[in-house]
Amino acid sequence: MRLFLILLTTSFLFVNCSNKSDTYAFKGDAHGFSDNTKIVVFTFNKGQSTPIDTLIIKNGKFSGYLPRVQEPVLNFLRIENENFNPIFFAENKDLHATIYKDSLSASRVSGSPQNDSYNSFLDKALKIGQRSHKIAEETQMAAQAGEMDKIPELQIKQMNLQNEETELRRNFIEKNRNSLFSIMLIGEMMSQENLTSKQAKEYLDNLDASIANHDMAIELRKALERMGSGEIGAKAPDFSGPTPDGNILSLSEVLGKYTIIDFWASWCMPCRVENPNVVKAYRKYHDKGLNIISVSLDRPGARDAWLEAIKKDEMEWYHISNLEFWNDPIAKEYGIRAIPATFLLDENGIIIDKNLRGAALEAKLATLFAD
Repeated sequence: MRLFLILLTTSFLFVNCSNKSDTYAFKGDAHGFSDNTKIVVFTFNKGQSTPIDTLIIKNGKFSGYLPRVQEPVLNFLRIENENFNPIFFAENKDLHATIYKDSLSASRVSGSPQNDSYNSFLDKALKIGQRSHKIAEETQMAAQAGEMDKIPELQIKQMNLQNEETELRRNFIEKNRNSLFSIMLIGEMMSQENLTSKQAKEYLDNLDASIANHDMAIELRKALERMGSGEIGAKAPDFSGPTPDGNILSLSEVLGKYTIIDFWASWCMPCRVENPNVVKAYRKYHDKGLNIISVSLDRPGARDAWLEAIKKDEMEWYHISNLEFWNDPIAKEYGIRAIPATFLLDENGIIIDKNLRGAALEAKLATLFAD
């Protein structure tokens, strides 16, 4: 769930007290939107989005009553003729929102703990984002001017900002244990590998009872179980799949002194760019005990593209593919969310490193095969 980029483009909705026991009020001010613009309110539950109401903007305002919920729920808006989907958190509190057509980052919703804590986070994150944007501009200007000596210092500043943002997220999670947004942040940081599966599990275990069994938390725990099998120090789960010649090959059959599991696809340009580095490493160390098994995430019906890429890139090692794209069962078991992704195993099938590329892969293999 790549949630933060969505969150940074959010606008929200206002709501006031309802006399009805089964609803809560939802009102807002809309700046820059034409009259009769439709706002469809969706609720997100168990991976499915369902429309629950349609609001109409009149004279810069909109209002309605939304159904009460048994636990906090993530909702979002689909605004007519717009490409962003503002989110908000439903928790049976009347909310007030102000949305701006030309300035989404200035849009806010308030009136409940979930939304108010999110707003505080967003204010801080946006300031970091603005500073990061400025540094990026300075880096580009320095490069264009040929002032390459300035770039390392700017890169360090950018890295410090990334660390500051990571710390901001961690602090939010630790201080808001009853927030759905905390679950969303844990998921995002997992996908970006800013959290190990162990750290993510600790955060989930420390959630308040009010949301510990929320659907979002349950799904995240399932993802953690899959990711845990691919952690450094764990034994790589055995797997098998169809080879290019139609036979079935398993990981356990190809283990060498060291083995690389390579998740890739013919359509993945970063994978194809990296392939020459892997070919070079394989040719240098194969006779010393390095084996490679590539698992392709090519689409159904793309067998020819898979085989052609193997031939063109001179990938002279073991290959399997179920041709099931992101539904590949092996990729799911290893918690693969992006490719290329690699796992380096020792002779016992224990994962000793992961996602090594280019010079980093060569340096690691040189050390391992030094003896």
